[in-house]
Amino acid sequence: MRKGRAMSFETKLKKYAKLIVKAGLNVQKDQIVVIDAPVESVELVRLITKEAYQTGAKEVVVKYHDEVVSRYKYEYVFKDDFSKVPEWFSEFRNGYAKQNAAFLTIHSDDPEGLKGVDPAKIAMWSKSVSTACKPFYDSLDLGINTWCIVASSSVKWANKVYPDMSDNEALEALWSAIFKAVKVDEDDPLISWDEHRKSFESRVEYLNNLNLKELIYTNSLGTNLTVTLNEDYLFAGGGSYTTNGVYFFANIPTEEIFTSPFYKGTNGIVYSSLPLNYNGNIIDEFKLIFENGKVVDYDAKVGKEILKEIINIDEGSHYLGEIALVPYDSPISNMKTLFYNTLFDENASCHLALGKGFSECLKNGLSMTKEQLLEKGVNDSLTHVDFMIGTSDLMIKGITKDNQEVMIFKDGNFVF
Repeated sequence: MRKGRAMSFETKLKKYAKLIVKAGLNVQKDQIVVIDAPVESVELVRLITKEAYQTGAKEVVVKYHDEVVSRYKYEYVFKDDFSKVPEWFSEFRNGYAKQNAAFLTIHSDDPEGLKGVDPAKIAMWSKSVSTACKPFYDSLDLGINTWCIVASSSVKWANKVYPDMSDNEALEALWSAIFKAVKVDEDDPLISWDEHRKSFESRVEYLNNLNLKELIYTNSLGTNLTVTLNEDYLFAGGGSYTTNGVYFFANIPTEEIFTSPFYKGTNGIVYSSLPLNYNGNIIDEFKLIFENGKVVDYDAKVGKEILKEIINIDEGSHYLGEIALVPYDSPISNMKTLFYNTLFDENASCHLALGKGFSECLKNGLSMTKEQLLEKGVNDSLTHVDFMIGTSDLMIKGITKDNQEVMIFKDGNFVF
């Protein structure tokens, strides 16, 4: 019986690897693939590497990290040293981006792996990396390279999600949840994801044809937020195209339809609906107050200092770069599991993001520079941090450019 389960798991893991290579990254012939992965995910990494080579990759480069070692660095290294990014580190990312590599990131971190670490150190390192690796981040944000973020189960993460289970039970339960969320349980995940892609298209088209001016969010938590959209806004959903026309899924799983709002046009108050795991720290029960797009006040019952560091990374991190629509009645939400991982939790809930906006969310945006995008209203920042705001009673009302009201969400779900 044990052997049967192991075979079943192995089959699913192979399917997962194939999905990541073929749909997530959409690896092209003679392309370099760069994988950033935790040491615990070695089995998955090996399968992805083999699949990538069989698909035609020129080279697969793997960079492993260990979160215990990372924590030691934060504990023992002086704060000022986090302002210096080694040349090899930035050259690794920027150099491979220049070579049109496909970038895969695997998440499996302990949601509280950096609890108690000085948040100023984490923020300084994050900002320093974003600055030193700017060409790398620009190539992803501007749709030049394909990239994908996926998850792998780990004991520490599984223990947080399933605290009443043994290590092995929790590990297995989290793998089962991941496989279900990414459709690996289905006969042919590639066909399922192609159908999934098509399921977004009618809603995206409807929203893009509404000629919306604003969205107004309200719910029983106290959220009352008006978000102004850009003149030439575009909603997107599912996957994305690179500037060379390669279609890929940046997130596996994904359930969101999103756009980048006019960055100076958000007003009101918004309350979080789920905890946010940010760099190994939990921020929970928080609120943000906006005036003319900018966060002017905030509070949090848990992790207020971490929230402060996020907001103050740079000027752009005070403004929204994304609004995303996810029905409360969605596959991941219906799993009724709090994952303490944004990749999953953001696909169970409507969310917003502080920081950088997306070029694909503006007409002709993929051909614009970051300066042109900012001029058109798409936010720019060194960071992009999603946080969840969706509830079972969330209402989103749209106001069109000719001042007509149109309901977008009622009781947490699309009305169309």
